[in-house]
Amino acid sequence: MVDLRSDTFTTPTPEMRAAMAAAEVGDDVYGEDPTVNTLQDEVAALLGHEAGLFTPTGSMANQIGLQLAVPPGEELLADAAAHVLIYEMGAAAAYGGISSRTWPAAGGALDPALVESMIRVPGGYDTNATRAIAVEQTHNRSGGTVIPLDTLRSLRALCDRYDLVLHCDGARLWNAHVATGVPLDVYGRLFDSVSVCLSKGLGAPVGSVLVSSRAAVARARVIRKRLGGGMRQVGIIAAGGLHAVRHHIPRLAEDHVNAARLARALASTGVVDADAVRTNIVLLDLSKSSLDAAALADAARARGVLISDMGPRKARLVTHMNVTRPDIDHAAAVLADLLT
Repeated sequence: MVDLRSDTFTTPTPEMRAAMAAAEVGDDVYGEDPTVNTLQDEVAALLGHEAGLFTPTGSMANQIGLQLAVPPGEELLADAAAHVLIYEMGAAAAYGGISSRTWPAAGGALDPALVESMIRVPGGYDTNATRAIAVEQTHNRSGGTVIPLDTLRSLRALCDRYDLVLHCDGARLWNAHVATGVPLDVYGRLFDSVSVCLSKGLGAPVGSVLVSSRAAVARARVIRKRLGGGMRQVGIIAAGGLHAVRHHIPRLAEDHVNAARLARALASTGVVDADAVRTNIVLLDLSKSSLDAAALADAARARGVLISDMGPRKARLVTHMNVTRPDIDHAAAVLADLLT
């Protein structure tokens, strides 16, 4: 099978497995796992922040970041297709008591002026105040699009002006960095908190890291424990993430090349805008196809290609380190045949 459903289907390399087997460990609830501490420090430094916190999942990292920013009953603004709202099981409301409002899904085409028009300042007698803005870089449901650096700088200025917290769901921030050449610390310093994923394109089996100030991360450790994320000799897992951060970021460029190759091969079917593919996600717009997403996914599976059904008329293809150039060409041939 050629598995293009997600970059979460990556598996550890032999070198990563060796690093995990040899990891020095301690009790992380006590802050005494040396491998976890090294991972947290290195990721924080990469992103220009004081401290980091290792979490078992990206959803937990994001939700801790939101709880740091928004008191119960107050408001978060985010994209209507934001992962923190639609793929994290309502956790912001259920566990953080956070109210949310959304701007229309725009991915990389986010408009800071529109966001500003939605801000509610404290003091209203019948409305809750906006306390934070969350953005996603790269943006999953918009096809791995990248929010331009100038747009992010405008959002940072906006948050400073209104005394708001700016959080980044940076599950694929590594991809934005590789695609644009913008240094990770330049991205990182624009935000009060950033979550980055180790188990997507970087290939680690488990984990994310939330970075912020030392004071915020001290609070985050409490929230993590409350959410059930206190872990013991977890350096065995953290070692996979540490190996990934040290060795796998530059190779994301290969995934971007493969995604562009796949998009070009499917462009003639009319379901892909090849010019819009910037990173490792290719969206198929099936609105003019005789096949809906479920039917296409079933037919592709029968011929050895796995894709994601993203709704009745949208499918997603994601390249990653376990997909080779021959895999891409095979998948393109199968999908082009099905679509024509």
